[in-house]
Amino acid sequence: MNLLNKCIYTADMGNNDYTMNYFLHQLYNTSRQFNVHQYATVLIQQYSQQLKSLYDLGARKVAVVGLVQSGCSPNALATYGTNGSSCVEMINNAVQIFNRKLIPLVTKLNANLPGAKFTYINFYQIDAESTQAFRYTRVACCNLSSIGLCDPSTIPCPDRTQYAYYDSAHPTEARALILGGRAYRVQSLTDAFPVDISLLAQL
Repeated sequence: MNLLNKCIYTADMGNNDYTMNYFLHQLYNTSRQFNVHQYATVLIQQYSQQLKSLYDLGARKVAVVGLVQSGCSPNALATYGTNGSSCVEMINNAVQIFNRKLIPLVTKLNANLPGAKFTYINFYQIDAESTQAFRYTRVACCNLSSIGLCDPSTIPCPDRTQYAYYDSAHPTEARALILGGRAYRVQSLTDAFPVDISLLAQL
């Protein structure tokens, strides 16, 4: 338990709940059961219980990661179109509703759980700014299979540092390094709340 108390944990939940459930109207009826505000509330309630369970198992230092711009993925663009925008705004708006509930959740957990040191990483903002580093921000690095993953019979792009997305939904290593780097040490005060991971390690 002493060792578990000293470890740093990352918690990342919600992206698939939107892209692989709520907005898959043809497979799931979630969007007919809940509007976007209700759905975010339900997810946060479940997330809160899971984070408390993690705490009960010994975790004390936890970085809670916000959702990225899911509406900017090649999968979202191909599925819904943008209606003139650069991304699918209905998806990005929905994940932002969820993200805005994470800071109050982190604050509540820190106040109510003795010794807890939860922090929020604003991946949405970091993700939005990180795409400026890439030449190709809305297309995949590889030829896609019917399920949106890389077709194993083809060769991916030769220079992955130029692409934000490896397949239809997942970041390239170059983009992941930017996200992880700013989570560890912020470049903007709004990248993390209340502290970044480098400071969390010192607590």
